[in-house]
Amino acid sequence: MLNLARDKRSLLIGAALGALFTSDIASAQDTQANDGLSEIVVTAERRPENQQDVPLSVAVLPASQARDYTAGGDDTLLALSGKVPGLYVESSTGRIFPRFYIRGLGNVDFYLGASQPVSIIQDDIVLEHVVMKSNPVFDVNQIEVLRGPQGSLFGRNTTAGIIKFDSIRPSQQFEGRGTASYGSYNSVNVDAGLGGPIIQDKLAFRISGLYQHRDDYIGNSYTGPSLDGTRVGRKDAAGGFNERDVRLQLLATPNESLSILASGHARWYDGTATVFRRGALPLGSNQITGVQFTRARWDEGADNPQNYKTAGASVHVNWDLGPVTLTSITGYETLSGYSRGDTDGGAAADFGNAGYGESLGRVRGLDQWTEEFRVANSGTGPLKWQVGAIYFDARDITEFYQRAYFLSAPNNNANNWVRLHNQNTSWAVFGQVSYEIAPKLTITAGGRVTEDTKTTDLLKTANNVNNVSSYKGRTHARLSDTQPSWDVSARYEIDPDVSIYARVAKGFRGPTIQGRSAVFNSDFSTANSEKILSWEAGVKSQIGRTLRANLSGFYYTVDDIQLNGNDINGNGILLNANKAKAYGVEADFDWRPVRNLSIQAGASWLHSKIEDKNVEVQTCAFNGALACTVLAPTRTAILFGSPVFLTKIDGNPLPNAPEYNFNINARYDIPMDIGGKLFLQTDWNVQGYTNFVLYKTKEFTANGNFEGGLKIGYTAENDAWEIAGFIRNLTGEKNLKGVIENYRAAVLNEPRVFGVSLSGKFK
Repeated sequence: MLNLARDKRSLLIGAALGALFTSDIASAQDTQANDGLSEIVVTAERRPENQQDVPLSVAVLPASQARDYTAGGDDTLLALSGKVPGLYVESSTGRIFPRFYIRGLGNVDFYLGASQPVSIIQDDIVLEHVVMKSNPVFDVNQIEVLRGPQGSLFGRNTTAGIIKFDSIRPSQQFEGRGTASYGSYNSVNVDAGLGGPIIQDKLAFRISGLYQHRDDYIGNSYTGPSLDGTRVGRKDAAGGFNERDVRLQLLATPNESLSILASGHARWYDGTATVFRRGALPLGSNQITGVQFTRARWDEGADNPQNYKTAGASVHVNWDLGPVTLTSITGYETLSGYSRGDTDGGAAADFGNAGYGESLGRVRGLDQWTEEFRVANSGTGPLKWQVGAIYFDARDITEFYQRAYFLSAPNNNANNWVRLHNQNTSWAVFGQVSYEIAPKLTITAGGRVTEDTKTTDLLKTANNVNNVSSYKGRTHARLSDTQPSWDVSARYEIDPDVSIYARVAKGFRGPTIQGRSAVFNSDFSTANSEKILSWEAGVKSQIGRTLRANLSGFYYTVDDIQLNGNDINGNGILLNANKAKAYGVEADFDWRPVRNLSIQAGASWLHSKIEDKNVEVQTCAFNGALACTVLAPTRTAILFGSPVFLTKIDGNPLPNAPEYNFNINARYDIPMDIGGKLFLQTDWNVQGYTNFVLYKTKEFTANGNFEGGLKIGYTAENDAWEIAGFIRNLTGEKNLKGVIENYRAAVLNEPRVFGVSLSGKFK
């Protein structure tokens, strides 16, 4: 909590920032309560369409709501968790490595070379590497969440779905927008963009920026000896960050048929990796105890620093030839940086000097190239079609360091580095056709053939306590696969306000190599492609301009599903389980029940199950004993002279797959006689039973997590500017977001932050 002096400072600094920056209160797709509902345009099928006409489950998050969620400096990507039905986001590596789950499908792996079944697309560029997926979202126009396999039009590694971010583009009218906020812990958030014509009707620009800051606010209460020079006993030692981002876009329109959009962006980030709270989960319970947001204990990891720099550029060309349009999208992305942390989540001296653990992962350099070319017809008649091809190439040098003193593991060397060279290439050809075969009945079919190849080379092995490498595994691994993806859907318009659809889709996630095991002198682990077959049906409706209600149900089977766990040797490994099955429902509502009141709500329910009678994984263990309450039979094995425990995962739910989720956002406006309006706005999210690991325990679950926000303020006439006070995590909930199993360590949500915000726009 802030003291009185800091409260006064928050108001003064917030007002100063607000005077410098302005923001639109809503994007083009947002609608105020007084105006009723308007059409939402999406590009889920690579062409602009009304959301209600697209035969698949797609949710849209208005830009204004996304900005509200980050008023306290929160990361936009992590803040999306639970704000859209079926979407869950978490991280055990801070802001630079978010992990995404849609309909229960995701990947809990924290390896820098991990692949995910949720694809992130920013301004039409696919971001494949896990750190690239953390690129901040700012000056955004719209966020779309496409649920279910999207392999036909978007390729491999989309078995769960896609999150698509579209920035505000340059226009031929000089305009600007911005938001600025200041809050607890000296949290600052500034998101702004402005642009206009350079040469009228020929060349326009837009420059956008993001600045986020928070002071360190987590104190280290440990005062004993440090292993690596960590400054123990500091009041404000971790938790802070500095996020600085810029983007420049140039739009050339030499004639009415040709447009060329060039974009470049850069990011400079430094902050704190995730702080784990060792022993926060008592044996036999998932209730967090004895934990404060502002207090933790650690004896190594140099206060968990992380630092990354990224940059990229793209050129998007559209050439309208009348009957067809040619599209070319060329993209380049690069990054480098590191993240370091105390992975045991506490001070070993508190536990009999057992359970030391520190890790550091860094990318010395990553380069990604993409080129996509499409040809599409005008789509004005009953027949719509498009064909295209894409090439993808990503290469990086990644290093890992792991110091562990538990179980006398042979990696107690402070110079225990592993260096890997990873390469991923992929090409694909694809097409889609949509035809209105009868009045009100449209059939859509798409297909793609993809080749995906990954290679990993071990450039430097780990050394043991005698500074000698005992690595006997592979130094080169290559996996390649060629797979088809396809989808078929039917949409029937019952009347202009109601339609029903059905869709079946097949996709795949490419083969994966995990080289992190070499840190423990163990061979690479690999996983073959996973394949998904998904069935979906839904109804989309809009009643006048007051209610939009969409409902979908789904069932899917994933064969050879890629999972991540610990093997009998204690290594974090990739594995293919036989299959996973899931079914569920999702609902999205946008309602204007009375004048000046707007309500957006969503709900999802999911049942998932892993099916494999043979796969077993290592469970929680510490000092030769079980460290948690495993709710299934275990068997004992010996590792480095001490017992470890293994259990089967058949019948368990997928990890980080909430059984249900409910979210609501409501705003009430009170018009003023002097002009403008006062408003009250609140948002809430409730999350059902969630299992965080592959096996079932009493400790590593959450059930009933909830979190809310509140915003009260004044909006001027024509939404020209806004001033408001806000609170994020209104009730100060301590929600469990993740665990470190052997130490029953907890990962928490963001603390309560309150402050002031100002926003506005001009044109």
